Amino acid sequence: MNDAITNALDDVVDVLRSPLGLLAVTLIGYQLGRKLQNRLGGHAIAQPVLVAIVIVGAWITLLDVEYDDYVSATQMIAFWLGPATVALAVPLHRQAGRLTGFVVPMLVAVVVGAAVSIVSAVLIARALGADDRLEKTLTAKSATTPVAIAVTDAVGGIAPVAAVLVILIGVFGAVVGPATLNLLRIRDRRARGLAVGAVSHGVGASRMLQEDETEGAFAGLSMGLSALAISILVPLLAVVLF
Repeated sequence: MNDAITNALDDVVDVLRSPLGLLAVTLIGYQLGRKLQNRLGGHAIAQPVLVAIVIVGAWITLLDVEYDDYVSATQMIAFWLGPATVALAVPLHRQAGRLTGFVVPMLVAVVVGAAVSIVSAVLIARALGADDRLEKTLTAKSATTPVAIAVTDAVGGIAPVAAVLVILIGVFGAVVGPATLNLLRIRDRRARGLAVGAVSHGVGASRMLQEDETEGAFAGLSMGLSALAISILVPLLAVVLF
């Protein structure tokens, strides 16, 4: 009898550790995050991505699942992130008229912001005693994950650490970004979207879409422009910084 129970439990664990089980818990975790956010009236701390990370992290730790196995099991979600990112162009198209007279200031702000992000990260890390490789890892922290990984590899940083930093900063920016902009009394919806999108990329763009379509549209635009600016500026500034 005990052997039968043990075998049944082993079968259940195998199912939970399977690609289907890991994919299911990821989707369920995100949906629970959305329900929690709705229950709390859209409170910033209840970011669905943050809730999903906590649930999935606890799940794979409890079941002793290797991270590489989890990534392999959830490739379907990773594949659809591409079309989802491209879809951010839809609200931007609807807000195209609001680009009038804003293009040049926007481009200057994105380039200057990217440069400040890169230089400040390196100098703060250096002041705190970080080694050269960690400094290089921090340079692309404000880009999207694929760009950050590629840029970090190119300059000799630690790509997996860069990916984790991007995700953490994205979630943190999405949580505190809108409140910080309110505190600073920044009301222009275009500027708000640009600021959060430049720092928090996809997670921030999703958050700003919940706030306002204009903010979400400009956050999506800023995400792409910032990734481009960082991919160009990091190799150039690396010559001076390292």
